[in-house]
Amino acid sequence: MRTPALPRRAALLAAAALPFAGAAAAQSARPDGGRIDRVLAGFVAAGRVAGASALIWQDGRERYFGAHGFADREAGRGMARGTLAHIYSMTKPVTGVALMQLWEQGRFGLDDPLALHLPEFADVQVLEKGQTGALVRRPPARPITVRDILRHTAGFSYGSGDAPADAAWRADDPFMASANLTEFSRRVAALPLVFDPGAEWRYSAAVDIQSALIERLSGMAFETYVARNVFQPLGMAKTGWRAAEGATPATIYSPGPGGGLVPQPRPVFRFASGGAGLISTLDDYMRFARMLLGEGSLDGTRILKPSTVRLMATDHLDPRITERLFLPSKGSVGFGIDFAVRTAQPRSPDENRGAVGEFFWDGYATTLFWVDPANRLAAVFFVQKTPFDGTLHRDFRAAVYGPDYLGPKGD
Repeated sequence: MRTPALPRRAALLAAAALPFAGAAAAQSARPDGGRIDRVLAGFVAAGRVAGASALIWQDGRERYFGAHGFADREAGRGMARGTLAHIYSMTKPVTGVALMQLWEQGRFGLDDPLALHLPEFADVQVLEKGQTGALVRRPPARPITVRDILRHTAGFSYGSGDAPADAAWRADDPFMASANLTEFSRRVAALPLVFDPGAEWRYSAAVDIQSALIERLSGMAFETYVARNVFQPLGMAKTGWRAAEGATPATIYSPGPGGGLVPQPRPVFRFASGGAGLISTLDDYMRFARMLLGEGSLDGTRILKPSTVRLMATDHLDPRITERLFLPSKGSVGFGIDFAVRTAQPRSPDENRGAVGEFFWDGYATTLFWVDPANRLAAVFFVQKTPFDGTLHRDFRAAVYGPDYLGPKGD
């Protein structure tokens, strides 16, 4: 297997760079509150979700807020502005911001071997079928780098595929078998890789390893570091890996065998990690999104340098990385540092609406956020539905932008 070389530090797409400098988009998006209300209410009326809420910020002010349906249908508790939601993988961009703070301080280099900072990864092996069909382990074609864990090209599993290394992950179950991030990192390092680092894009436990790296570099518990350096400075008082005493997050629902939505048990996370687990509110997460829209600054508080946000919002995938798992289902996108990054206009009416240069991510319970510099806009969308339902994102984005919006052209 040929492993693509590490990409050079990519320049921002020309169309995406202009909005950061304040230039107007070729086709400006103006969210229509009535249209968005009708779509959210329609989600509930059609039984697609129990409840839905959204918050949109544009041009320095709140452009839209709406909440429909139930946070807990059985208890009769309505979806509200302050409803706590399980945001699952929307935890990942928070982890990326925290880690890039340490990068700004010179604690590591993007192309450092991961083993330089987490020595347990010095002897990782790739598991694959040999010429006889028997499973063999071999050293990877090159070491895992920090950049690989930032862009999901390290070769780690999440246990969801059908490769031999995925089966090994499921058998070990490092999330449930580990008591803390240190043990988790060691267990992951002992498991085989699915592919050579840099060969494919594959969603994985890479961001959980980012959180282990934060602990190692900062000398603090990951949860403590994020609270002190991200949540507290941004005023995200209701966001964390556990709800405050007396606060109850929204119920997660899934389609039942006989139709309709059925409440699910609350997720259990054994320790705070970078890949999932955060609980947040619309307003709290919007403060995070507004910081990114403000190129690292919010209300006079700087979290990251503007150049660092631009770097995170740049596509870091070498064009030779053609195996990208489910990433193409998100639209015409590449991947930056813990964000998907839109690189071209929507190519069909069925593709998610958005603007070139937009960066975003979502969560297993179908939550979503994005930052759209071209339209000076940030959006946060909360539902609590599993498994992930991308049709809700497609329809919500169409409500925000209008079904015909294409946005500025890319290169």
